[in-house]
Amino acid sequence: MAVDAINSPKTGELLLKLSKVSKNFGAVSALTDIDLEVRAGEVIALVGDNGAGKSTLVKVLAGVHRPTSGNVEYCGQSVTLSSPGKALDLGIATVFQDLALCENLDVVANLFLGQELQPFQLDEVSMEVRAWTLLKELAARIPSVREPIASLSGGQRQTVAIARSLLTNPKIVMLDEPTAALGVAQTAEVLNLIDRLRERGLGVIIISHNMEDVRAVADRIVVLRLGRNQGVFTPEASNHELIAAITGATENSVSRRIGRRAQINEGVL
Repeated sequence: MAVDAINSPKTGELLLKLSKVSKNFGAVSALTDIDLEVRAGEVIALVGDNGAGKSTLVKVLAGVHRPTSGNVEYCGQSVTLSSPGKALDLGIATVFQDLALCENLDVVANLFLGQELQPFQLDEVSMEVRAWTLLKELAARIPSVREPIASLSGGQRQTVAIARSLLTNPKIVMLDEPTAALGVAQTAEVLNLIDRLRERGLGVIIISHNMEDVRAVADRIVVLRLGRNQGVFTPEASNHELIAAITGATENSVSRRIGRRAQINEGVL
């Protein structure tokens, strides 16, 4: 199968729908009645304070945690995400924050780790060609597919991890803090890559604490608070609206707090 034979759903097609999904760990409710829709060709940003349930939700979708209750529909069919392998087979790929790359191996080896091409023996040539083709399509700034991961920048490593997820032909890609600890240039590189995933018709879910990055790429911003839906916003939503949703405060109290902080910073108070 050619590398570029990646599923390209029709833009706007409903890929994933969560209805009243909850996840309990013993007596602790990590998620309660979560509703979420993901469509082809859009980027959804999950935002919220630490403990809001973002990572738990991603792990439910990745098949790491099974929901306690609720319904998950994928491409119009109710599904059970019973394991990471099941989620991957359906077409939901996840790039976790730790990236899970082997620094002593080169780009090709990391791309095909666990899914090497070997009809009779390891097909290094075909893997190298496929690696170059995919990275070229993504406009990746990687000098060589034989470059050791240890010599790559943070942005380049993120690119390799995302490219690896595309080899399974997913319809949805989830990215956990894709720009965390990256410099300005590397962040721009990753944000451009997210735009290219959207252009391919994929549904993209990102977790990020950086609102500037969220506004740059997200079509919709989904706020979680204490494991519950707290609102869906456009990137044009004001900081006051978003902070109020994230913290549970009123917009007026947020405005007063921000205004007071500005006065303190300016030496007025």
